[in-house]
Amino acid sequence: MNESVEKINLLGMSLPKLQAYFQSMDEKPFRAVQVMKWIHQRGVTDFAEMTDVSKSLREKLQANAEIRLPTIVDEHLASDGCYKWIVQVASGSRVETVFIPEATRGTLCISSQAGCTLDCSFCATGKQGFNSNLTTAEIIGQLWWANHRLGGFATSKRGEGKMNRMVSNIVMMGMGEPLLNFDNVMDGLSLMMEDNAYGLSKRRVTISTAGVVPAINRLKDHTDASLAISLHAPNDELRNQIVPVNRKYPIQMLLKSVSDYMASLPDKRVPIIEYTLIAGVNDHRQHARELAALLQNFPCKINLIPFNPFAQSDYRRPSNSSVSNFRQILLDAGYTVTVRTTRGDDIGAACGQLVGEVADQTRRSERYRRAAVESSDIIARQTGS
Repeated sequence: MNESVEKINLLGMSLPKLQAYFQSMDEKPFRAVQVMKWIHQRGVTDFAEMTDVSKSLREKLQANAEIRLPTIVDEHLASDGCYKWIVQVASGSRVETVFIPEATRGTLCISSQAGCTLDCSFCATGKQGFNSNLTTAEIIGQLWWANHRLGGFATSKRGEGKMNRMVSNIVMMGMGEPLLNFDNVMDGLSLMMEDNAYGLSKRRVTISTAGVVPAINRLKDHTDASLAISLHAPNDELRNQIVPVNRKYPIQMLLKSVSDYMASLPDKRVPIIEYTLIAGVNDHRQHARELAALLQNFPCKINLIPFNPFAQSDYRRPSNSSVSNFRQILLDAGYTVTVRTTRGDDIGAACGQLVGEVADQTRRSERYRRAAVESSDIIARQTGS
């Protein structure tokens, strides 16, 4: 009786892991480079089409390995040119990937988890609970699909010519907390920056974290990607409410960890401080002055993000004057400050709006739905409707 052998998926293998796999088959390391270029630079997933690989090796790979991508189940195009792809992963959950085109770059926002355990109060993803970490193949598969959909792969099947870099920047800022899926995300980053794969600059690949300090402390031994910190409050009392992980890793501990990582990099880079402005919660002038004082000895750039509403939140978007006043206080204090333009909100692709479909294991989403129903019932009784 023949038992079927599960094939090894080569899609998510970093170069060292792919070389080790080929070595296990008594093949030379350069074969791993050849196959990696076919997959990640030319977008080829059929071993039979890898024409500079020997026929015997192609047959061996066909029998023992595969290039298995996550499945694209839907695609949305926003009025401003943003794309959102719904990606189904092995767990059955669906995550979202967003491409944001700009004049001089194209940024892909990649998910790392189906759902999120952190439940930040301004983020729709956290309200869905958590199902699973994505595999490296499911992480890098989002970039593969974006290149495929946007025509970003090298046009010649023999590899002449370069990749058409439609995706020039990556932000690990989609669904999930990247540093709680540490190993798979690190392998994904390795492929993104690998010259024989996507070849993206370390300055153009950014990890966005809510502040998982032990994982930040490990980063220097695994990557030199850029870093963005989801701060969103100028003091621990307020941040404890907005970003619950702060109760475990308070602001000063977080800033120290980030400073140590930035100091380990061989070039001069500064982290991005992300600050979502929520009307009446953290957008007052005093909050801006507190933030300026907090970051006084912390070299950084600040990115202000006006809150993007979603169904399960009572938060409101700040007024334009509040955003302008907040920014001006920081500018006057000497900081480099940008205000993120809301993109893709007509397809639910704006920052904080990503939801997908998560088979929640935490029952958090059920609790939020129940609370919403109870709140509606109370309002209905009070208004007599």
